[in-house]
Parts: sequence; structure tokens; C-alpha cells
Amino acid sequence: MIKFNIPPCTGKETEYIAQAIADHKICGDGRFTEKCNKWIEGHTRTQKALLTTSCTHATEMAALLCDIQPGDEVIMPSYTFVSTANAFVLHGASIVFVDIRPDTLNIDETLIEAAVTPRTKAIVPVHYAGISCEMDKIMEIAKKYNLKVIEDAAQGVMSEYKGRPLGTIGDFGCFSFHETKNYSSGEGGCLLIRDKEMIEKAEIIREKGTNRSKFFRGQVDKYTWVSAGSSYLPSELNAAYLYAQLEQAQIIYDDRMRSWELYYKYLSPLKEKGALSLPVVPDGCKHNAHMFYIKAADLKERTALIEYLRKLDICTVFHYIPLHSAPAGSQYGRFCGEDIYTTKESERLLRLPMYYGLKQEDVRFVCEKIIEFYQ
Repeated sequence: MIKFNIPPCTGKETEYIAQAIADHKICGDGRFTEKCNKWIEGHTRTQKALLTTSCTHATEMAALLCDIQPGDEVIMPSYTFVSTANAFVLHGASIVFVDIRPDTLNIDETLIEAAVTPRTKAIVPVHYAGISCEMDKIMEIAKKYNLKVIEDAAQGVMSEYKGRPLGTIGDFGCFSFHETKNYSSGEGGCLLIRDKEMIEKAEIIREKGTNRSKFFRGQVDKYTWVSAGSSYLPSELNAAYLYAQLEQAQIIYDDRMRSWELYYKYLSPLKEKGALSLPVVPDGCKHNAHMFYIKAADLKERTALIEYLRKLDICTVFHYIPLHSAPAGSQYGRFCGEDIYTTKESERLLRLPMYYGLKQEDVRFVCEKIIEFYQ
């Protein structure tokens, strides 16, 4: 069977986990957490990176740092994971969904301004498949209306927009290290902070509302409860697993990119015939081969293709059900404008097997069978 995903493992994960255990420090903010934070800061050139228990929690922290209140509105695409919306719904915000672009499946930056109201507090661009949204335009709108920008860069580690790492362009960026991501700690995430003045507040929120971080740096003689917060620290065991992959980040990137480029090469003849659509990477965007997807003609064709490949022991999956069409979507949000592409494109998209260590012959086999299906 060709699986859809195999969590990345480089070989040193067990060794580093054993080191964490030997240190008698397996709760959060030990040496492996610090190593991960420093690696992310160095590779993204951001002011501060704080490892979290998930990308969901990183986004929740961003909502707290942006002071999201009941009645506020937050603009985002409907084609995203539920956590993108939940982080703000938990604080009483209403979600305003905007249609996506058919080429990248990212939020259509030309429709955002029409969704802005006096209650709008933030814009949340989602960098789908590690391919950047049109951030210059989004930041221009945010500046015009004094809005916060929280980048959902869950899929965007090692991706860039015009030379700038994703997650570092808005006020805050959120990474995921879930087992399906390019670099994984099983469950995990990271909050990227652009502005220095927000770092101390973020540390307090992350440490259950205490100034514990300042205590460990020797800045206070004891720590105490100073603000609202929660426990967003991952275990050192998770951080140790993750650090083994961050050390090999370029090797993992190159391996995935080879698979991505092979898929594109083998399936391009079908694209040229108009049988299916392939991913689009706009100029100025450097992606990370997070996923390779194709788009069938419609839902019926996609369903038939999934079944055809399943019988050949090839696991493929579709992706998000648009949030505005879900029960909670209508309860907590509204769609601004017309849904021209969100539902249509979501029903066409099919994700192919993609992971570190995927064999070239398996990529070739998958492509051969897709070609057979269309023949």
C-alpha cells in the first residue's frame, strides 16, 4: 500500500528523547524547546518564536494578544481548518468568510476590503499548501483600516513570500508541527511574534498568566499570577522529537521537493490536455512541497478517482469542507459576497501521497494509475 502520509523521522528522535528523560526535565521549556525556538528564530528572522502545544493554541494566543472581544469580526477564508475560526470564536468574535482564488485556493485579497466593517479587528490569511497569500495587498488593507494580521502558516514552514518567511509578515504567525506536517512533534505548534513589545505579554499568556519566564531569567525573585493565560507549553519529549527534524530541515525540504516536482512532471501531460488541474505557484512565492494536489472536473469525477486508486492500494484524500457550510459556520459566522470558488474548488481537490522518504517509483506508480484512469 502507498500511504497518504508517514510522519517524518530522521533517526535521532529516540536519542534526543532519551536525553530529555536523562535531564529529568520533560515538562515544557527545557533545552530542546529552547533549541527549537532558536532554530525557528534564526531561520525566519523573527523577533521571537514560542513553541506551543499546537497551531490551534498558537492561534488562540494570537487572538488573546490582539485583544479579540465579543462582537469583533475577523476576516478569513472558509476553505481552512476549523482551528482557524475556533481560536477567535472562543473569544466571542464573529467570523466573516471571504471567497478564495481558484489558482492558489488562498483568500482572494481583492475581496477583503469589501468585508471590512467598523467591527472588523483582524484578517487571518491562510497559506494553503505552503503557498503564500498575496501579503503585500493584505498588509496594505490592514494598515488602511488599522487591523491586526495573524498568518495561519500551519503548512508554511520553510516557505517564503518575496524573500520573507511565511509567518513573519503579519503581526503574528502560527506554525503547525502536527504529524501530517513537513516537520513534526506529533502534536505541536509555534507562535511567531514580529514586534518586540508583545514578547513579554506572550510569555505571560503562554505560562498560565504568570511571569514565570522572567523568574527563570533571574529578572524577578519569585513568579506570580499577573494576567489571564493558559498552559500552552509542549512537553520536552515533543520538542526533542521535533528538533531532530529541524536539524535536517533542508534535507527533508529537498526530499519532498523532488517528489513534488516528479508529480508535476508526470502529470503535466494531463494538465495540458485539460483533463485535470495542477498546483499554481505565483511569482515571488517559494513553497515547501507541503502537499501535491490535483483538481478533477467535479465531485463525481473525484469520488470515482479516489475509489479507483483505493482499489490499487493508493491512499488519496480530499481536504476541507468549507466552514461556512458547516453547522457551526452559520452559527458563528457569515459569508461576505458570493461563494464562486470556495465550494466548487473544494469538491474538485484531491491530495496525493506526500511525505519525507516517499519513493520515486511510488510517485511514478501513482501517476501512471491516474493517467490510466483518465484514459
